[in-house]
Amino acid sequence: MSKRLPYLFAGCFWLSLLSTAASAQQTPQAERELQQLQQQIKQTEQQVRQQRRQLQQAEQRLQAADKALAEAARKLRDTQGRQQRLERESANLNRQQQQLQQQLAEQQQLLAEQLKSAYSLGQHDYSRLLLNQQDTGKLERVLTYYQYFNQARLRQLAQINHTVSELEQVKQQLANQQQQLQTELSALQQQQQQLSEARGSQQASVNELQALLKQQGNQLSYLRQNETTLQNTINELRRLAERNRDLSGLTAGRGKYPWPLRGRVLQRFGQNRQGGLASRGILIQGVSGANVQSIADGRVIYADWLKGYGWVIVVDHGKGFMSLYGHNQSLLKQPGDNVRAGDAIAQVGASGGQADPALYFEIREKGEAVNPLNWLGAQ
Repeated sequence: MSKRLPYLFAGCFWLSLLSTAASAQQTPQAERELQQLQQQIKQTEQQVRQQRRQLQQAEQRLQAADKALAEAARKLRDTQGRQQRLERESANLNRQQQQLQQQLAEQQQLLAEQLKSAYSLGQHDYSRLLLNQQDTGKLERVLTYYQYFNQARLRQLAQINHTVSELEQVKQQLANQQQQLQTELSALQQQQQQLSEARGSQQASVNELQALLKQQGNQLSYLRQNETTLQNTINELRRLAERNRDLSGLTAGRGKYPWPLRGRVLQRFGQNRQGGLASRGILIQGVSGANVQSIADGRVIYADWLKGYGWVIVVDHGKGFMSLYGHNQSLLKQPGDNVRAGDAIAQVGASGGQADPALYFEIREKGEAVNPLNWLGAQ
């Protein structure tokens, strides 16, 4: 046994050396693997930050495109309003011109008849009639008649001169209106071109945003963020709406309210949207620039751009009821404006990342989304 102990100690010694050597070889490898893992984590974090920046920049470009489109639509709408006013004024001036021309013709006809009568009297020699009158009373009557005739002729000439002057003024005003109308029409054509370009820019921004979301695979997260933003906005608006105690709510007209826009329902309440999140409203197909109407009387409590929904307008109807209209091209009302059922409050568009012109419509009861189809009547 004593002879074996040295061999045993020697074996343990060599095993210890081998174990230490193996451990020494494994430590650099583990460190390299750890460094590689840390590098991968760092690269992934950088990619995530870059993706967030790209998405944020795409959202900013989309918002800028939506605002440019809304501004172009506003200018176009203002120019169309001025054009219609000028056309009405031109029509009134045309009618006034026709009336003055008719009046002038009648005055000229009356003057012609007076001159004809004067010519007939002239054949009797006015001075001879006066000299041959033996009857003083008759002489006075002849003098009075001639004076009256001359005064009437002078008045008629004055009226003709006044009518001619008025007619010339109207003609000048009409020429000025026509020139101004041509200027407005030129501006209208230019603004229509700007509107078309703004729509193209908006569509490019939408495509860029959708491509990034698809590439990054985070559409669901994006939709949830947008929904959270909307819900927070609604919660804030509920506090504002509590002041509108004079409004009667929507309960009385349930199932009878007019549609905010007539069109095919592209997405129903509760239906999964692209990305898998259930819709809290309905999406109605529309035409760019068509009027969006308030479904009932109320007061506008929100009118601004909202991420994911574009240009949004919210109408408070009282008793905890609100209606929301999104993806608009432009807004026609401001917070604080009172609206009646059927009033135009916005124009249909595709803001907020919507691919095609459509209206996103919600009804909220005490902050909770309810199915709008249960409140609207037949189309």
